[in-house]
Amino acid sequence: MSQNEQAYARLQERLTTLKYKPGDYLNTAVLMNDLALGRTPINHALHRLSNEGLVQIIPRKGVMVSPLSINDALDLITVRSVNEALCVRLTATRITLAELNSIRGLATQFDSAVAERDMTRIMNCDRLFHEAIAEVSRNQVLIEILKVLHARSQRFWAISLAMPDHLSEVQDEHQAILKALTDGDAAAAEAAVQEHVMSFQRALLRTR
Repeated sequence: MSQNEQAYARLQERLTTLKYKPGDYLNTAVLMNDLALGRTPINHALHRLSNEGLVQIIPRKGVMVSPLSINDALDLITVRSVNEALCVRLTATRITLAELNSIRGLATQFDSAVAERDMTRIMNCDRLFHEAIAEVSRNQVLIEILKVLHARSQRFWAISLAMPDHLSEVQDEHQAILKALTDGDAAAAEAAVQEHVMSFQRALLRTR
């Protein structure tokens, strides 16, 4: 990866796993030391993350990690629910055996990360699982929309996935989505992904 991509990936990982807390101010010099990267790639990454809503660039004050709001989460869930449903319906009719096996492998990696209680890997595998499903939709606009929605949702995932009972729910939901995709059943796939998104909402509301 280029230094710009490295800076983006490392900052995004720290933001989405809540290593950098909501409301914290990020000092560029500290970030340069923490990430072992130069000022230019870090500034480039911060502007990209600002466009995704993960940080806020405040004139004359600096860069702040965007606060978390349950109302923002609920708005994201509403938009995700519609787009994930469309995505999985398309995917169910277009998926190949090789793509299905690849997505199944990502679900297995997620289960392995759960067994090890490795939260960074859990979140990464969950993101890759959903991104892989989106790619199979073959709709580039939808893929890009979901990538932004997933990026903005990940900090909320960190909260919900920290709940052990929700992790087991997510594992079951992944399997339900996989079964529907294996069967080529678009309606069942849509129902499974809707339940998955609503399960996330219920888990978040339990943390209030």
